[in-house]
Amino acid sequence: MPAKPLRDLVDFVRRNSPFYAELYRDVPRVVTDVTQLPIIDQTAFWAANTWPDNRLLTGPLTDAGVYTSGGTTGAPKFSPWTRTEHADSVSAFGAGMVQAGLRPGHRVANLFYAGELYGGFLYIENALHHAPVENVRLPVGGAASEEYIADLIAGFGVNVLAGEPMKLAKVADAVTARGQAADSVELLMFGGDLLFDDLRPRLAKAFPGAVIASLGYASVDAGLVGAPVPGDDVRVHEAFPNRTLVELVDDATGAPITEPGVPGRVVVTNLFRTLMPIIRYPVGDVAEWTDEDRRRFRLVGRTSEGARVETVSMRTEDVRAVLIAADTDRIMSGMQMVQRRWDGKDGLLLRLACVEEPPADLARRLVDAVYAARPLYPESVAQGLIHPLAVEWVRPSDLVTNPRTGKLVQVVDERPHS
Repeated sequence: MPAKPLRDLVDFVRRNSPFYAELYRDVPRVVTDVTQLPIIDQTAFWAANTWPDNRLLTGPLTDAGVYTSGGTTGAPKFSPWTRTEHADSVSAFGAGMVQAGLRPGHRVANLFYAGELYGGFLYIENALHHAPVENVRLPVGGAASEEYIADLIAGFGVNVLAGEPMKLAKVADAVTARGQAADSVELLMFGGDLLFDDLRPRLAKAFPGAVIASLGYASVDAGLVGAPVPGDDVRVHEAFPNRTLVELVDDATGAPITEPGVPGRVVVTNLFRTLMPIIRYPVGDVAEWTDEDRRRFRLVGRTSEGARVETVSMRTEDVRAVLIAADTDRIMSGMQMVQRRWDGKDGLLLRLACVEEPPADLARRLVDAVYAARPLYPESVAQGLIHPLAVEWVRPSDLVTNPRTGKLVQVVDERPHS
């Protein structure tokens, strides 16, 4: 589907989406710049995007593929794509893979996860099919054992591994445990999470000839965000030309950030996706411009919309709702999530405020409630991908606040920036 000029896109969603019609009620009729439009409030966005009684979509759901975005088990967040929107998206993403290092004839093992409407595996498989260079696609999937994948690499001469960082690291460990090195692997393409430097020695030992690259920056809900930029810094991306508009905005004021090196939350507008419009949508990441022209940006962490622990999405409001429901005695008086990384794995700490001593078993009950609502978390713990969820009780004054506004910082990202 051809990208629409911003003015045409705004006119279209005003006419066809009740949610955007209400959101843009006070917006001028003629929109000449994206900053004239309000930034999406995610809570309101997903409240409108429900079945039945959907108020977000611009038309009936008759010819579309549906993925699901992160959320609690009881409230799945569906993200539909028309046939043409999906084809255009994966074509652009496949072209980005060539920028990342995909070469003609490469044998690519797709190690992303599939099933239960999860989009990773299918999206990458389609992107490889639509990539502008010939390639041999090996649809392995994330559920395959690391030993099976190590056998496949050796027996089939795999050139490229595409997967989440921790899956790549576990495959590397399986190769190394055999006292081997996989010399056929030339490229490691990661997605779904940041790849931290503490994983590089493990990857280099197993795949000494491999280049590490981001395969691109996208999400189920926002769609295309950024294409990979060749170079040593795998966190640098740029907007897909004529398809996406990427902004960085101040988290406290919402003002656009124009100076390189100043962090701000990533806001994306998709110019060709019209069934479920994405206009000034906060993706949930923090980035900084790397050039004066604001073409390229470097990802540095997560925003207050939620945490992402490896592949597990933990939206702030979802987690808070689970905790409140489980805290029947109303001991908890505040919450923030703290992301940390140690021993080569991500972990999440629930920092909970209380004014009185909590019952000894409350922390365990709260963790169990979160696990029940987000079963992918304990499954990832069992697979050795992430650390178990932890609880820290503090006084309300110990919660981290924004030094300028005094507002509570919903997610504190203490992971390294490299």
